[in-house]
Amino acid sequence: MSPTSLLSCNSKRDLISQSIVTPKPPNKKILGKMWTSLQDTFDQNKPQPLNLGLKNFDSLSEFPPLEDIQSHTPLERADAEASRRSHIEVLKNIPPYPQELYKGRGIVILAGGRFSPFATTGMGMLREIGCTLPVEIWMKDKQEEKAGWCKDIKQDGMICRRLSDYMDTSQMESGYQLKVNSILFSSFEHVLFLDADNVPVKNPDPIFDAPTYTDTGVILWPDYWKHSGAPYLPFEVGLSDDASEVLRQDQTAESGQLVWDKKRHWKALCLATYYNYYGPQHYYTLISQGWAGWGDKDTFPIALRAMKEEFFMVPHQLRTLFVNGTTVGIGMLQADPTDPTEYAPMFLHSNMIKWSIRNFLCIGCSFDQEDPVPMSFLERPDAPINTHLKQHSRIFKQAEMNFMHIDPEPLIWKSMEHTACRSVWRDDGLCRRTRLHMSETFKHRFEPPGVMARLLGYGDRVCIKESI
Repeated sequence: MSPTSLLSCNSKRDLISQSIVTPKPPNKKILGKMWTSLQDTFDQNKPQPLNLGLKNFDSLSEFPPLEDIQSHTPLERADAEASRRSHIEVLKNIPPYPQELYKGRGIVILAGGRFSPFATTGMGMLREIGCTLPVEIWMKDKQEEKAGWCKDIKQDGMICRRLSDYMDTSQMESGYQLKVNSILFSSFEHVLFLDADNVPVKNPDPIFDAPTYTDTGVILWPDYWKHSGAPYLPFEVGLSDDASEVLRQDQTAESGQLVWDKKRHWKALCLATYYNYYGPQHYYTLISQGWAGWGDKDTFPIALRAMKEEFFMVPHQLRTLFVNGTTVGIGMLQADPTDPTEYAPMFLHSNMIKWSIRNFLCIGCSFDQEDPVPMSFLERPDAPINTHLKQHSRIFKQAEMNFMHIDPEPLIWKSMEHTACRSVWRDDGLCRRTRLHMSETFKHRFEPPGVMARLLGYGDRVCIKESI
């Protein structure tokens, strides 16, 4: 008997989670053979110079002028030619698509360590908004795995995977490098990737059947700015015969979410893996030159461009969401890609204020020996949402939410209540403060389970009801 049937309400999260079959892990032998082949090719074809060196621009508040972009990263022609030859060899030696390795559709989230509490919020939101897709949570290694968490998330139709089970992660010096490998190693053929701090505000299930995806096989979302890459970037990846400004007017991508058909765009995915393999030493700097956005995000469109493969870039400009009553940013509100004609929000990439209940309302968590976090927003009088938490007011601007016909904040708090009250991060004080804020802010009511539910071990479950 399920908790849902024992309670007086039907939790959408419970109902959906019970119907999802978690995917089987990818075949370790086949995946290991494929990765060894790729890694050998990468090791034999290093870009030059291997350590390009990162130097930030004088100002990150204004986009640099063209002359500064062109001269910012000194690169010798001979090095660019050597990198171009290595790039050609990598393309020649990409292994064939492993037909038996991947199948189906699913969501991949890269979490682990301090990112896991952020991920729990978005994971809960997926089920709260009705998403029925299976989810794989990837982490670097066992050290980044919170004890008991992987058992916890199985009840939501989700499963943990470790990159270290399939590759040597000790050589990965940047977390940015892990994203593409989590996509590459996932069991799904069709992948929706989400960053740990991404909070969906609309059900993403329809994406895989939308013409914007079926026509191209890749969906990317725009970032704020144009390309700031080095002039030799197009030459190294085969888009020009010399240093060039051919990419200068392209919109950069924001990889807090992306959708990828691995079979259709296998070579581009492997090429993006190569760029990330040498990302911190070479390609991240070649692509952004230390301007805002240094990291994995533009390795994906560059790989697609290099392979001359079609993809869909969401045409709607992202919107920045601000804290109610302030000019402090919360995150990037990205559009539903299924409708290219009209903007409707689907993903909140909360890269500025990250939605973790421990970061919001925990008291004393900075002294937690096992799992410390910085002082919470509630503990810091100068925090941008301190007043909102103390006065129990909304963090999102309600007028803005009404204009976009969404109201995700109550559901986000339901997801965080689950973390505070019924997860491996459970804390009685944190749970009480969370429920108090929800009661005062959204008029939620919390009804305890009946006698039978308590006898069967579901005493920590409650019905969260909205006042009529």
